[in-house]
Amino acid sequence: MAGLIPRDFIQDLVARADIVSVVESRVRLKKAGRNYQACCPFHNEKSPSFTVAPDKQFYHCFGCGAHGNALDFIMEYDGLEFPDAVEELASSMGMEVPREQRAGSGKPARAKAEIEDDFQLMERCAKFFANQLKTSPERERVIGYLKNRGLSGEVVRDFGIGYAPEAWDAILKEFGGTKERQQQLLALKMITENDRGKRFDFFRDRIMFPIRDRRGRVVGFGGRVLDKGEPKYLNSPETRLFHKGRELYGFYEMKQHHRELERVIIVEGYMDVVALAQYGVTNAVAALGTAATSDHLQLLFRQAKHVVCCFDGDRAGRDAAWRALENALPLLRDGTDLRFLFLPDGEDPDTIVRAEGAEGFQARVDKAQSFRDYFFEHITADLDLRTDAGKSALVANARPLIERVASDFYRGLLMETLAGKLSRTVQEIEKLVPVPTQVRTGSTAAKAKPLSPIARAIGLLVQHPYLGQLVPVHPELEGLQLEGIKVFMGLHRQTQAATLTTAQVLEAWRGTKHEPHLRKLASWEHQVLEENIEQEFLETFMFLIDRYLEQRYEELKALPAHEMSKERLHELNELIRMMKRS
Repeated sequence: MAGLIPRDFIQDLVARADIVSVVESRVRLKKAGRNYQACCPFHNEKSPSFTVAPDKQFYHCFGCGAHGNALDFIMEYDGLEFPDAVEELASSMGMEVPREQRAGSGKPARAKAEIEDDFQLMERCAKFFANQLKTSPERERVIGYLKNRGLSGEVVRDFGIGYAPEAWDAILKEFGGTKERQQQLLALKMITENDRGKRFDFFRDRIMFPIRDRRGRVVGFGGRVLDKGEPKYLNSPETRLFHKGRELYGFYEMKQHHRELERVIIVEGYMDVVALAQYGVTNAVAALGTAATSDHLQLLFRQAKHVVCCFDGDRAGRDAAWRALENALPLLRDGTDLRFLFLPDGEDPDTIVRAEGAEGFQARVDKAQSFRDYFFEHITADLDLRTDAGKSALVANARPLIERVASDFYRGLLMETLAGKLSRTVQEIEKLVPVPTQVRTGSTAAKAKPLSPIARAIGLLVQHPYLGQLVPVHPELEGLQLEGIKVFMGLHRQTQAATLTTAQVLEAWRGTKHEPHLRKLASWEHQVLEENIEQEFLETFMFLIDRYLEQRYEELKALPAHEMSKERLHELNELIRMMKRS
């Protein structure tokens, strides 16, 4: 495992970041008073409900409930894990992310070997393969193959395409000079080891396609045979860098061409992506030896409203399309569009675009089958709807799938079509296929529920951290028997020690059990006018003081006479005096 990123660095990073700049680099914002607004990038809507608050360094969508600081936005929008989001934000600000040694690990160099050096080694392997197009004894054969596939030198360069030599140990000899380096090559699956302990290259005599992550770093490779051989395509196995269910071939290259996209096309293979790009179709990506996963589709729906799955018309292609549809059901939102294009037997995007050009291929994409049509074509394929058995089987097939659909519009569309096929009304069908109960963020019921005084005080501190500097910290309040008092005290100490934004406050609680509750309170609509915020907090704080006085009074009053010392008697009298005054 890599060394941990110091918390102090993360807090400093969040403090330096400008959330308006971070969001605006990905979403077009409009000024709205002190804040900025946009249509939410995380769900589809016609009127903007997504707000970015510069003073809080916090974003919140009143439609879907998405919220957070600059790191949260990068994680959600770019689909990155937390450490990668830190790296991305730091890189954009010209900062280098430090790593600290895990306690007791005794191996400070391990972090570099597994993270920075891993990426450097993979990049060097990619350059090695690319250089083989010029230096390999097989270069004429390889370049001839690429030319026969209609690929220009420019597109080969842009995608970093190369060649893995036929030798058993080309990568091993080039980069495996030490035991440590060989172990690293093994971990990254650039070499492999047989039962007898002999090591050799994983990729041999193949056209090599580097697979880049969303930041453009090489995380794996796909290799295609030049002549006959099996398997036709060989992908890197899963490694500590490469997770095929999360990566899409060509995604990074696509984003280099397009800042904003209206449509994305998912195809089956590397060569399809490259061939389409050769003809100017630069909005295609490929899943890596698997059907389009939920992670893939979620990422693509963030980039474009329209996603087209373009697969071969054979059984394997149709199976992949159906798995993609199933994975998309919970992700479909109003305004998104998923379509399916099945190519004729023996054809793929590569052959189609070479025969018909970009316009011919795009014309086919324009006529892609709708989500609804493919849905019912698939589930009715083997049913006779003229019989009661066929109709009941249709309901059995459709019911669990429709219940998973997130979009009210798409669910209604499927219900209408199902009703038509069964010659029933939608109302009758709704009894057979109940609408799933969904908890809506920001519902009226949730907003109407009053908060306890301690939750109110916490919410005000999270949203307006400067309030913590208005009153001194009272350590004795730690003893107050109220749920949440320890969180309040932690927040009070945090906000009194430094001038912070909401984003910085929340970052300090990331990963704790209290984080989800604090995030909700950061978006709480307290309905307090700005000029009354300080008074509201002070009154709530005084309520906590009064509760503590009452609690302490009851504790002392309950003591037996022999335990009532002069000091305690004096404290009791002082409490009575203070309680009368308050």
